[in-house]
Amino acid sequence: MKHKNTWIVVADGGRAQFFSSKGPGTGLEVALPLALVADNRPSSEISSDRPGRVFNISGQGRHAAQPPTDPHRHLQKIFATEITSVLDRQLRKNAFDQLVVIAAPKMLGDLRAAFGKNILKLVIAEIDKDLTKLNTNELAVHLENIVKT
Repeated sequence: MKHKNTWIVVADGGRAQFFSSKGPGTGLEVALPLALVADNRPSSEISSDRPGRVFNISGQGRHAAQPPTDPHRHLQKIFATEITSVLDRQLRKNAFDQLVVIAAPKMLGDLRAAFGKNILKLVIAEIDKDLTKLNTNELAVHLENIVKT
């Protein structure tokens, strides 16, 4: 019986790595040779201008206007769509049969929102932790009950 090729995406707001497992006893392998790296600067560095000033609706005061979105969070959402694009391309090449997503909680939500139906139906597990700094052996420990590596 052929084992399913499982891909594991490990991501946070600024970095994503892709691993694969081809079944029991095969361990984890790097699926894509390069990690994706995003612009993960803090909002204060992205938007260097001070916010504009607005008048109060009632009264004499003025206060700083809040931007409609946080620039840092906006870049993280864009990064989630980049990760999704990579997965879409690899799915069209039949590179994997199922998917495990490991991401920091906010990024996990961004990925869920970015994934299309084709990817969502292949997700067999999600882990809401930032494990991007772990090596392959340490990562395998977190996947013991999910993927038989």
